[in-house]
Amino acid sequence: MRNQIAVQMYTVRDFVKSPKDFLRTIQKIQKIGYKAVQLSGIGCMNGDKPLLTAKEARKIMDDHGIACIATHRGWSSYVNQTEQEIEFHKQLGCNYTALGSLSDEPYGKKAGAFEHFAEIVAPVVSKFNAAGIEFGYHNHASEFEKYEKGKTHFDILIEQCPKKMAFELDLYWLWKGGTNPITMVQRLAGRVPVIHVKDYAVVGNDSAFAAIGEGNLDWQMIIPACHKAGVKWYIVEQDTCPRDPFDCLASSYRYLTENNFLS
Repeated sequence: MRNQIAVQMYTVRDFVKSPKDFLRTIQKIQKIGYKAVQLSGIGCMNGDKPLLTAKEARKIMDDHGIACIATHRGWSSYVNQTEQEIEFHKQLGCNYTALGSLSDEPYGKKAGAFEHFAEIVAPVVSKFNAAGIEFGYHNHASEFEKYEKGKTHFDILIEQCPKKMAFELDLYWLWKGGTNPITMVQRLAGRVPVIHVKDYAVVGNDSAFAAIGEGNLDWQMIIPACHKAGVKWYIVEQDTCPRDPFDCLASSYRYLTENNFLS
């Protein structure tokens, strides 16, 4: 499992605002022991004239033995600049990308939004797949709101989106949305090459993000279920950290590598 663990760079988004920041952050991630990252929330790579290009980022990562195994990009770019996005991912050497949230899009909170997304996503999935890149959807908790006939928005995505569309399940948000992560990875077996792992802590009467092993999720049961469902990458993410984010990443890495979940 050691070679299947990656960092979601959104966790350290405050430390990648310039190319020099990016280099220092990659060096810290390498020192912890990680061999891969998901590029998301990289400030110096945003905009029409980024401070750090995909080729430059790839060079830095290659020099430190770090692979880019996933990204989050905007829906407007996916659908309106598909060829440029494909080229961007090829320059990174990345063969997986996922939409981080539908709620951030213009129609995301309107009635029928998920049905509409299911109708228009098929050409995007096909184009990325033809280029050797898997296209997926990343959940939060809001997708598990129930509405007509007891279905959730996530049910719509599973049932109406193309079967070749993957899912980047975020296990924290599954749990917060009232869904058992094991049940969901079993339901989507073969469609979950990449997942987000973060722990679910309780502070007082509230939930909180935590490093893996410092919360209440049952990883001894979850990891084997993910493995059986075909998960290839376990991406460590913490949306907010109660202490230094790199220390949280190190704690998560130790927990995942020092425990034998797959025996």
